[in-house]
Amino acid sequence: MGKWARRWRGHGGDAGSRRFVRVLPVTMIVVGVVFDLLTPAAFTAVPIFAAAPLIAAPFFGTWSTIRIGAAALIAVAAIRVGTGALAGAVPFIEMLTVLTVAVQALVINRVVLRGNERLASARMIAETAMRAVLPVPPERIGGLQLAARYEAAQADEFVGGDLYAAADTPYGVRLVLGDVRGKGLEAVGAVAVVIGAFREAAEQEESLEGVAQRLEHALARESTRDGRLDALEEFVTAVLAEIPPGARTVRMVNCGHPDPLLLYGDGAVEALTPSEPALPLGMGLGVRAGRADEWGMPPGGTLLFYTDGLSEARDADGVFYDPAERLRGRLFPGPEELLSALADDVRLHTGGESTDDMALLAVARQAKGQPDRRRTVKIVKRDTTLSD
Repeated sequence: MGKWARRWRGHGGDAGSRRFVRVLPVTMIVVGVVFDLLTPAAFTAVPIFAAAPLIAAPFFGTWSTIRIGAAALIAVAAIRVGTGALAGAVPFIEMLTVLTVAVQALVINRVVLRGNERLASARMIAETAMRAVLPVPPERIGGLQLAARYEAAQADEFVGGDLYAAADTPYGVRLVLGDVRGKGLEAVGAVAVVIGAFREAAEQEESLEGVAQRLEHALARESTRDGRLDALEEFVTAVLAEIPPGARTVRMVNCGHPDPLLLYGDGAVEALTPSEPALPLGMGLGVRAGRADEWGMPPGGTLLFYTDGLSEARDADGVFYDPAERLRGRLFPGPEELLSALADDVRLHTGGESTDDMALLAVARQAKGQPDRRRTVKIVKRDTTLSD
């Protein structure tokens, strides 16, 4: 199927598109009848009748395709009977042509349906695998509110290289969000390595720098094992964070990743830029991860981690999406509402044509006496202004 058909099936299309496709084969038959009755005998509407089952084949079920083909054949026969021209070679060839095309349409229909079944099975397997590697984190962890989201660039793709994980450890809540350079199964392999190493190291390492170093070693070990991760070609940008128990601070190690944002309770937004930039993980250069930086995280504040699928999303004019600018002055009831609004807004910014996967992770510290739900200010762009 073409790009339009895939999008119609994958995203459901709008109601107008669905109605158009549903009535198009029948409309073709009606048009064929009118054309044949209003034109001289030298003109034939057989191509129009033959097109009806072909149009139905990719979008309709088997029995509906058969009914459309039968209706086209009956229409041709009825016209020839009505004009008294059923006998002869030309009407026979016309009906044989429509019948042959209808049979071909039925074959196409079966091939498309079987392909869709295989695709649905592959999607389910891929989605199950990704959910096993990236399980949905709990809504609350270590007294904090947490939300995560993975947005695939293409609706038919579930396998990607963006990752996130959270763990409640003796050292506090520890988090990682990263992006593997690359796609497909190799990227998923790197995701599994990073997530597995993080879950183990987060519980064992006393320092956040130690956790980052364990991830570096895990990627290097995997690279030398079977060559799946090629140094300098398959690396991982990542940011690791640690929120100690009862503390109003957050510590971070940033390994070549976009700067996280701290959203304050009054709508202010701060980019948490590391004092010592570090190289991405897995580059095989034998360097240590950068040192951790510390920022205050007051009650009512929310940390937002994201991959470059968000910050490098472009609109039709090539303008990058600026999450800090879009979020400044906005308040949300909680992390889940923040991620939902952000995903909707970037989708609107790109016109639904994202080119890279996007992972989002938000962690919020609820202020004392703060209601469970705060006022939400929409960030969806309408025309050229922001609406509240």
